[in-house]
Amino acid sequence: MKSFFKNVLANIVAIVILCFVFFFFFIIMIAVSSMGGEKSVKVKKNSVLTINLKTSIIDSPTEEQQSIFNISEKNQNILIYDAVEAIHKAKDDDNIKGISIETDNINAGTTQIDDLRNAIEDFKKSGKFVYAYGNAVSQASYYLGSVADQYYLNPSGGIELKGLATEVTFFKDFAEKYGIGIEVIRHGKFKSAVEPFLRNDISPENQEQLSTLLNDIWGNTSSKMAASRKMKNEEFKTVVDSLYGMIPDLTVKYKLADKLIQKTEYDQLIRTKLSLAEKDKLNKVSLQKYIDSFKDKNGSGEKVAVLYASGSINSGDEYNEIYSEKYIKYIKDLQEDDKVKAVVLRINSPGGSANASDEILFELQQLKKKKPLVVSFGDYAASGGYYIAMGADKIYSEPNTLTGSIGVFGVLPYFKDIANKNGVRSDIVATNANSAYYSSLHGLTPYGVNLMTRSVEGTYKRFVHFVTQNRKQTFEQIDNIGGGRVWSGVRAKKIGLVDELGTLNDAVKFAAQKANLKSYNVASYPKKMTAFEQIFEDMNEDDISARVIKNKIGKANYEILEQLTDEKLKSEVKMEMPYRIKIN
Repeated sequence: MKSFFKNVLANIVAIVILCFVFFFFFIIMIAVSSMGGEKSVKVKKNSVLTINLKTSIIDSPTEEQQSIFNISEKNQNILIYDAVEAIHKAKDDDNIKGISIETDNINAGTTQIDDLRNAIEDFKKSGKFVYAYGNAVSQASYYLGSVADQYYLNPSGGIELKGLATEVTFFKDFAEKYGIGIEVIRHGKFKSAVEPFLRNDISPENQEQLSTLLNDIWGNTSSKMAASRKMKNEEFKTVVDSLYGMIPDLTVKYKLADKLIQKTEYDQLIRTKLSLAEKDKLNKVSLQKYIDSFKDKNGSGEKVAVLYASGSINSGDEYNEIYSEKYIKYIKDLQEDDKVKAVVLRINSPGGSANASDEILFELQQLKKKKPLVVSFGDYAASGGYYIAMGADKIYSEPNTLTGSIGVFGVLPYFKDIANKNGVRSDIVATNANSAYYSSLHGLTPYGVNLMTRSVEGTYKRFVHFVTQNRKQTFEQIDNIGGGRVWSGVRAKKIGLVDELGTLNDAVKFAAQKANLKSYNVASYPKKMTAFEQIFEDMNEDDISARVIKNKIGKANYEILEQLTDEKLKSEVKMEMPYRIKIN
């Protein structure tokens, strides 16, 4: 027995010591990582700015927040604003001689790639070279890489150039088969977020809006690729329709690539372009390192604040995505900060909770009374995402932004039939006439349906009211282009839903002009979490489980699961776009 207790005590001591060792090692790693970010980066002569496989372009500091337990530098998360500024700066930097695009599967949204592409087009006016290289190249990566003067492909590689398509899945028969009832209340014939629960096929309205959207986006992107590769649009269409990009030899024959070469040969081409001797090193500078070489870390002086609103809109106080309590605090802080002279709200959101959207809009309207508020749209500014933009002095949209979706809906599932089939039933005891206007077994009562309908209609009218005020149009005009319909940024400009087509950088410049600033710093909000804040965030059991599930089933599938399981996201009126479009 004595030996037993001795062994147990030894094991406990060993575990405690191991925990302390791990903790101190962890603290040291954090310190090293933090110091590493502050190192001064000097750009050598004859350098090449490189966009590579490690580059992950994000729209907001809250996107893809990496776990502090993963200290690897596998991905470099770079804000699109910083990436564009870096390319503009490189244009006039004598130490940067060219740009090399070396990515097969770029992690960036459609509008972000547009911004990078436009910045590189401007860079080329300097006379400096832009080369690109790929192996198994995604369509999004080719969209970026095709801007290069020369595009090189691995001899065994390929380009997945196929156009855009979307597949709508329907659950009506599934729900009926298994006895799941779904109460749906919506305003807007184009509000197709609920269509999969109501039909077994796509509605003519949804077919129309999807076809228009896809053709708008593909027409814009394909014409740019064709122009960069010096092809006629009809010729490019044939190449895409025939999937010629999949066959390496055909990529050269049909002008998608200039030559099939190995990566080592590609590097040698750059060396020759730079007139490097055999002993000279090829200096490739990543976007992140180049940004670190010039980005102001002090943040002193007058500021234009960029408040990023990225993700679904929800009630609550969490860091990721857009949570109303958190964002109200951000907005009030910016309102009271005397150094912040103007605010740019960068929206990249498909919407979400109507109540949370309304709370955020109110605070933005208060902010606008004190300082200029300019809005910039990213990939999405739809439903609640468009709603919160209605406090702006001016709205900038990207050409491919999914915009509008002015509509409202509510979805309430119930399980009466499936419960009854399996021997489950319930009786209700209540104190008032409508204490049980909704239950998970019985669904909505007739009065509950009437109540929810009034709520949805009232929310829609409130939505349109704020749009009429901001866009200076009548209720009838907005209702005519509303109804839940989603528009491309180009069409949104034509029908008056936005003021200008432009980038986040354009919005920042306008905000500075409106605030009469001659010199200013650009500050990003919300701030990235500190290392210690991230530790506590990572140790949350629910967050750990969510990350594991999200990694296993994918982000898109996880969002659907979240809608069904998260109590905060169920049983409330929604302003949300029904789908996402991405050039994969």
